[in-house]
Amino acid sequence: MPETKPELLSDVAETAVAALYIRALESRRPDTLIKDEKAVELVKHLSSDAPIRYDFDRIRQVPGSEEYNTVRVLMSREIDRYARDFLARRPEAVVVHIGCGLDSRFERVDNGRVEWYDLDLPEVIELRRKLVGGEGPRHHFVACSVLDGAWLDAVSAHRPRPFLFLAEVVFEYFTEEQAKSLVLTLRDRFPGAELIFDACSPFDLWVGNLYLSRSKLSARFRWGISNGQEIEGWGGASSAGESIRLLGEWGWLDQPEPRLARFRRLRNIPFFAKMVRIYHFQLGRAAG
Repeated sequence: MPETKPELLSDVAETAVAALYIRALESRRPDTLIKDEKAVELVKHLSSDAPIRYDFDRIRQVPGSEEYNTVRVLMSREIDRYARDFLARRPEAVVVHIGCGLDSRFERVDNGRVEWYDLDLPEVIELRRKLVGGEGPRHHFVACSVLDGAWLDAVSAHRPRPFLFLAEVVFEYFTEEQAKSLVLTLRDRFPGAELIFDACSPFDLWVGNLYLSRSKLSARFRWGISNGQEIEGWGGASSAGESIRLLGEWGWLDQPEPRLARFRRLRNIPFFAKMVRIYHFQLGRAAG
């Protein structure tokens, strides 16, 4: 049987399908932590004889994937919570979902007023348009790498509205230089904006790449941090001296999930407690 990996996807972009599969598996559970019926529908479609197909055995054969999947679902649910909290404070905000993949986060957190941009590589957005559908009046797709800056002008047109930037399992694929350049660009172009992203520790970077090496996925993690203060330290790079401020952080061991009870004892060991966390930053100060 011929390989069923969609030709549209690059090695990194293929992770969008892996994330979709994790959400679909979770949604089928009676004790589900996050409900994403769209993910269930899309996995069923990609597993069929439709023109675009995917061999999910590329993901299923990874050892220990149930625990990893639970962690990823918990992280997704928490990022949803951060987004809802921000929109409760700033209901007229503009949200840019960096590396959106095939996620339906807009539908999960939409408050009826937000201006939302789903941004990802061109091949992912093309696949998204074919599988998920088109845009809406407040829901826009942007097909480019977040690192090339081509999207900045379109989003900047919404100033002075408040901005939130979300990234889930994205920064891990950047080098430190790329991550720093992006964060400083967001701070300088959108002063006062908030940024939420997940990051792994250097140790978890190694563990994550070991996990990926046991799959048929080719993507590899490239950068991790030990704490959020590392990002705050980048704030002095501005000639205006505008700071980057850590507003909060969250890790899956902070409030242990019963399905991960056997890992509970690790929460008291800083080395493990910091393995993978969500960080929430304010990027400089808004004008005025």
